[in-house]
Amino acid sequence: MAWQGLTAEFLQVPAVTRAYTAACVLTTAAVQLELLSPFQLYFNPHLVFRKFQVWRLVTNFLFFGPLGFSFFFNMLFVFRYCRMLEEGSFRGRTADFVFMFLFGGGLMTLLGLLGSLFFLGQALTVMLVYVWSRRNPRVRVNFFGLLTFQAPFLPWALMGFSLLLGNSILVDLLGIAVGHIYYFLEDVFPNQPGGKRLLLTPSFLKLLLDARQEDPDYLPLPEEQPGPLQQ
Repeated sequence: MAWQGLTAEFLQVPAVTRAYTAACVLTTAAVQLELLSPFQLYFNPHLVFRKFQVWRLVTNFLFFGPLGFSFFFNMLFVFRYCRMLEEGSFRGRTADFVFMFLFGGGLMTLLGLLGSLFFLGQALTVMLVYVWSRRNPRVRVNFFGLLTFQAPFLPWALMGFSLLLGNSILVDLLGIAVGHIYYFLEDVFPNQPGGKRLLLTPSFLKLLLDARQEDPDYLPLPEEQPGPLQQ
């Protein structure tokens, strides 16, 4: 019964958050069980473009290291902030949310080439946190019961936490940079004099992922209207 309750609860999570979280957990489990090796997952331009191992463009965003504190820490933030974005500013806009993932992932991959970064999942997590924090600037965040501050400081707190753990902050800076670029192009520039939206979600994504909305100006045929049919 507990398993059924957990499954039912998980199925209530929005689709993109559910799919990405599940993919990360399953990928890590496959590595832990030695069904996969991290060497099959990391981003390597030579193997992608010369050996056509194109799956690496995706799998490098799914692996957060072996089971341990770092993995559960990242999964906590992925699940929480991905879900809050999808249920908040992206509610009813699944295609736009997926396009944000594609834009962010693509830009991180290009910039990651300059820094020789092999796994970009943490950068994607920081990007999600950054976008959420800028769209909710008045929310106060409690950081593990140690600090309380306004939401826009959260990405920088995560970077400081990485520094304390002795990790490279390059990945965090990449996530912040890409998150800011997305936020500026999507939320800031369109509202400037002469500005416009530059990030336009492809139509095929909207047709595929968004629920069809009824045209408010549509007038149904007489036979489609409720009540007795008038001859």
